[in-house]
Amino acid sequence: MGRVQWLSGLGLVVLAAAAPAAHAQQRPYIGYVYPAGGRQGTTFQIRLGGQNLDDVDAVLVSGTGVKATVTEYLRRLGPQEMTLLREQLADLRRGAKGPAAKGKGAAAMDMGMAAMGMEGAATDKGAAAKDAEPQTIVAKIERRMAEYVQTPANASISSLVFATVTFAPDAPPGRRELRLATSRGVSNPLVFYVGQLPEFARKPMITSTLQVLGKEEQALRKRPPEEAEVLVTVPCTANGQIASGEVNRYRFEARKGQRLLISVEARSLNPYVADAVPGWFQPVLTLRDAGGKEVAFCDDYRFKPDPVMFFEVPKDGPYVLHLTDAIYRGREDFVYRLTIGELPFVTSIFPLGGRAGEPVRFETVGWNLAMVALAPPPRDAGPGIYRAAAGRAGFVSNYLPVVLDTLPEGFDKEPNDERRAAQKVDLPVIINGRIDRRGDSDVFQLAGRAGDTLVAEVSARRLESPVDSILKLTDAAGNVLAANDDHEDPQAGVNTHHADSYIMFKLPADGTYYVHLGDAARSGGPDFAYRLRLSQPQPDFALFVVPSSVAMRGRGSATVNVQVIRKDGFTGPISVVLKNPPTGFSLTGGTIPQNQASGRLTLSTTLTATKQPVNLRLEGRAKIQDRDVAHEAIAAEDRMQAFLWRHLVPAEDLKVLVYDPSYTPPPKRVPPASPPPTVVAQATAAAGTKAPPAVETKAPAAPPGKATFTKQQVAGRLRQIKALYEEGLLTDDFNYRKVAECQAAQ
Repeated sequence: MGRVQWLSGLGLVVLAAAAPAAHAQQRPYIGYVYPAGGRQGTTFQIRLGGQNLDDVDAVLVSGTGVKATVTEYLRRLGPQEMTLLREQLADLRRGAKGPAAKGKGAAAMDMGMAAMGMEGAATDKGAAAKDAEPQTIVAKIERRMAEYVQTPANASISSLVFATVTFAPDAPPGRRELRLATSRGVSNPLVFYVGQLPEFARKPMITSTLQVLGKEEQALRKRPPEEAEVLVTVPCTANGQIASGEVNRYRFEARKGQRLLISVEARSLNPYVADAVPGWFQPVLTLRDAGGKEVAFCDDYRFKPDPVMFFEVPKDGPYVLHLTDAIYRGREDFVYRLTIGELPFVTSIFPLGGRAGEPVRFETVGWNLAMVALAPPPRDAGPGIYRAAAGRAGFVSNYLPVVLDTLPEGFDKEPNDERRAAQKVDLPVIINGRIDRRGDSDVFQLAGRAGDTLVAEVSARRLESPVDSILKLTDAAGNVLAANDDHEDPQAGVNTHHADSYIMFKLPADGTYYVHLGDAARSGGPDFAYRLRLSQPQPDFALFVVPSSVAMRGRGSATVNVQVIRKDGFTGPISVVLKNPPTGFSLTGGTIPQNQASGRLTLSTTLTATKQPVNLRLEGRAKIQDRDVAHEAIAAEDRMQAFLWRHLVPAEDLKVLVYDPSYTPPPKRVPPASPPPTVVAQATAAAGTKAPPAVETKAPAAPPGKATFTKQQVAGRLRQIKALYEEGLLTDDFNYRKVAECQAAQ
């Protein structure tokens, strides 16, 4: 390509070249990881899509027994850079026919430079030659071209990171959090699993192309027909990604009488997709027998979009499982983990919790749970929510939340369906009950005094019970004083239906009052458990720190946002402090005034840099009814769902990275010293060859009517060339010529 030809698009280059510099100060982001887990005792490759990942240097996985390292980073390339790569590829393919990998002009320059003793000629040549092997560069360019999409469906996940993960044989199974770290920040976390079963992963998708109305077919994945169906051996976990309009099929052999659990983790891996409706991947399962007859179907599990299928095999033979999105959407971040096997699964527990410091015996119901008990929280566990699972034959079931509280506990006693048969209770109390059957309603009678404030609160859906509660408060004459169906709870995390009910009401007179609790859809059954708190107000609060990672300049400061969830009418001020901080960190402005729902605090450091991110803990403290109350703040991500709604998604840790703004990573590849044009001409002449036409001692005049280009525009082009060269995508010769073209354009 001639100098004028590539200059015709130079005005666009500046924007593309300036983007990495602007993003360097932005927080790293990852939108998916594939596969989203692996088996204990294995080493495997993962692929992550995101943005602002320049200089990515670490993979952070929570918990023990996991090691991970970054192996490659493919930043998103622009059209101008792709044009350069096509040129380079064409040059290399032409040069492959000759005896030397380098072009004659570049070889002559090297010879001339070496003869003159120029710095960089002999010393850099050996190291550079290895990086610049034509075959290696051809392979790299072809790979980048295969991954390139000019208009990705979602640009924010189009930069790619590849990493190697090793799970120790004894790595505790279950859910982890995975993040990427760059030299100047830590990304958001993604869900990542340590599994126990043999694993299979389909070929990863390349970046999806933006669909154009009326031309959707052009954006569909071109999967070979033989890859649509995969033969697997049960039990196993299969990892995949769903493309638009795609169906993934899995064929397996099963025996009569097997009680198979077939479950999908999808929405739980990436709970909110900002630019999709519904705002998450919604998988659907269809199971067919050898003759193609549908024998089972599942598109959700209760109120969760991720399906769970319980299938008792009717006869020996092959079965084919079909998995797709409910409305046939798809993209590389539509990642799933599909598990098939005779595995334990807990469908419900009762009660949903107990009183801290007292023994709790849980009744466990589920699939493949014969002679299995739920592991309760530790006996010395304090108030809070814990996750418990059951085990069978060495395999761990799904986890369910159980809550420990401080108030007295009681149980629902039937019959109490009507006001005349109401169950009498004394306040304060937490009642553990069930909506036993369809249409069931539990009624509780209590004595109240004028001016007292009564709180009736249901905990069910937030504890993964299917109950969609509805509450009603009536007086002795049957008059409705207060009612509530759904009460918004910002602590609900990924639940979009805040189905638990809440009433806080000031009683008008002394007398008898009734609290009625039922299911809004008049559903019921053994799994419909609830906890009903009846008490005077218990003022309290919870804190969230958003986002879950902070980057700070050395010896500098950064602001952190704290969201306050006020409970039972608490309005007082809250002081926020660092809890057991490591040396070099401090917090100022740490008071959230009364009635305020949020605050911005300043985190400062005296450190120049931290080698790795550190975990900080913030604690909120308040005086409530002559009690000193303290709660640790929960790190969280503020996530958008379906273009509009926002949610706080809890994370395990608040990670802080301190970086030195003056530090510049050393170049990954350094070219031999580039001589001025006059020296190049002399060197090539001395070698008896003609100087490359692109290397000119004097810039030719621009054609009439053509725009001149600023130093900034040319500098942008030079940054592109430098970046591609450092990534090992350009030869020394090609790099010389393109730099010379830029010099001639000024």
